[in-house]
Amino acid sequence: MHALFRSAKTLLATSLVALAATASAQSYPHRPIEWVVPYPAGGGTDIVARTLGQAMGATLGQSIVINNKPGAATNIGAEYVARAKPDGYTLMSADTATLAANPFIYSKLSYNVEKDFAPVGLTVRFPMILVVNPSVPAKNLAELTAWIKTQNGANYATPGAGSPHHLATELFREVTKVTLTHVPYRGAAPAVQDVVAGQVPFMFVDTASGNQFITAGKLRPIGVASPQRVKNFETIPTLAEQGLKGFEAYAWQGLVMPAGTPDEIVQKVNKALLAAMDTTAVKARLQALGLESIPSNPQQMADYAARERAKWGKVIQANGIKAD
Repeated sequence: MHALFRSAKTLLATSLVALAATASAQSYPHRPIEWVVPYPAGGGTDIVARTLGQAMGATLGQSIVINNKPGAATNIGAEYVARAKPDGYTLMSADTATLAANPFIYSKLSYNVEKDFAPVGLTVRFPMILVVNPSVPAKNLAELTAWIKTQNGANYATPGAGSPHHLATELFREVTKVTLTHVPYRGAAPAVQDVVAGQVPFMFVDTASGNQFITAGKLRPIGVASPQRVKNFETIPTLAEQGLKGFEAYAWQGLVMPAGTPDEIVQKVNKALLAAMDTTAVKARLQALGLESIPSNPQQMADYAARERAKWGKVIQANGIKAD
């Protein structure tokens, strides 16, 4: 009899918790939502977050506040979100570095990419462009590699160790056999600014971060790291056209929440994300930056991240890339 009572009591408690979670999801959101960007303001990730956040906030009926937490190749922002309360009020832009590279380049992480985050959906893919400061006497791939060799090597800038920009350049170094030295920054914006200023001669830049500087002539494009030429950047030849057959590198990102966030809330945010990506204004903004939308559901994002971990893990291990 006592066992039966305990079972009934447990069932009742479980049902009440489930009902409370459902009620919470139905009333969600009832206050502003924090969107963590693990890079400084002004970079490609920040631009995308602010563009999508404004549209999603209108759908959800609450403002979405961007919180820039740069540093340690996204680890500062990632740890913050992994430890956040899983109530639906904390989102994060998670990219190649966070979900694919960091588990390999750091011997210890304060979070687990597969266990501490709930995927919401992929957002965009950033085509990468190899650019130089205009003072570099090179206008194409052959001239750039020749110049690097005459300099006995060159420095290159990235938004940080393990960033897609870093991995793209390591792959470039591997296939061209040139000598390069990595100069990591705390995000794309400061890295680009130093290439524009001539402090570092070149880098792979994503289209969102480099667009205005390429258009203004402050950065000279050498080639894009995509199989085909990029929309709105059609005058820039691919690196494959210039001899690097099969060379392909993208920066990609998606949206995550802390693990344990109720599935009803995750699905609601995913619907708001998909609706935002389908609006005319957002489409126009992303296309103007040369970005490729890659809408998905949570499971599709999880599968994509797993494939990227496998791909870039091999590159990182083959080149002995370590951040600590």
